[in-house]
Amino acid sequence: MAVQVTVLPSHRCLFDDPVQICVAGLLPQQVVTLRASLVDESGELFQAHAHYRAGSNGELDLSHSPSLGGSYSGVEPMGLLWSLQSKAPYKRLAKRNVLTPFYVEFEVYEGHMETSCLLGKCTNERWFLGEGVKRISVREGRLKATLFLPPGPGPFPGLIDLYGSGGGLVEYRASLLASRGFVTLALAYMAFEDLPAMPEILELGYFEEAVNFLRKQQQGDGFTVPPHPYDLRRMKTDDESGLVDFSDILDDHRDPATWHCRIPMERSLAKFLFLSGLDDTNWKSDLYCRDAVQRLQQHGREVEFCSYSGAGHLLEPPYLPLCQASIHKVLGVFVHWGGQWREHAKAQEDAWHRIQAFFWKHLMDSDVPKSKL
Repeated sequence: MAVQVTVLPSHRCLFDDPVQICVAGLLPQQVVTLRASLVDESGELFQAHAHYRAGSNGELDLSHSPSLGGSYSGVEPMGLLWSLQSKAPYKRLAKRNVLTPFYVEFEVYEGHMETSCLLGKCTNERWFLGEGVKRISVREGRLKATLFLPPGPGPFPGLIDLYGSGGGLVEYRASLLASRGFVTLALAYMAFEDLPAMPEILELGYFEEAVNFLRKQQQGDGFTVPPHPYDLRRMKTDDESGLVDFSDILDDHRDPATWHCRIPMERSLAKFLFLSGLDDTNWKSDLYCRDAVQRLQQHGREVEFCSYSGAGHLLEPPYLPLCQASIHKVLGVFVHWGGQWREHAKAQEDAWHRIQAFFWKHLMDSDVPKSKL
């Protein structure tokens, strides 16, 4: 019997779908190495491998079979994905074109040697855009965005998806959320087209335009929030790795002199969910989350909060591998994001479920306006 590598329930899935990776046709108790490889859109190769021993029936099922070593150990059904690494340092796996999938090659080799004989392989297509989801470029008023519409008549709950200080128009999280039933607007607000790379102020009217775009209403104001005071001289650079630590550049957020820079969340009637990694080495995100939660609770606002031990700064959709350090596209320096591989992977899975549950709970409430797009 030929060795077969199978991805269940289908070789084609969304990127945030867990899959069952199975191998059949091995000899009883045969030792093998499973390898995953993925080439990103820039041509960078990401790989992971793990050592296994087949069962008495000559089969492996990664949802039950433990890895004996390699990129990870123990029973980790999706370990070959979340442990993918590039040989080049400080590379982040991210999707730019959501209209194409990542192709993940799963291969099984004889033995535990690097240059052993290939026994079988298969390809897993992992998409960021579900079947029937529409992608629409938005350039309306000042808005620079991409709208993703789930299939069907709706109405659907509407979301605006924002990324951080790296800027740009990032679509892959928004496209996945749309694939799960949310009208999602991926919104650029810095470092994209004619938007400034480092805006001196954030004009909340711009984000209100995005809200009104989803609601199909037209109104705005000129409310702005000044930047929180910071001093780049407090930036620290590791002598050995050259990685930059920004965690101390902000002035103390407890100083009343900085309070006029706070986003006045307590004035909002919205519900809030905060998620943070306790191993975030970029910002003191857990501290800032706890401060925001305390302020909201003092004003009687509804808020949920979860912090994750071992998780770094970049909490992504599940099965995207941990990026502990990479170049900051706006600042042009290599930044340490933090995180531990297994803990970060588990945090991403849990956070993704919490995010979707939070939105379904609150956006489908009868008192909350829904997008009719």
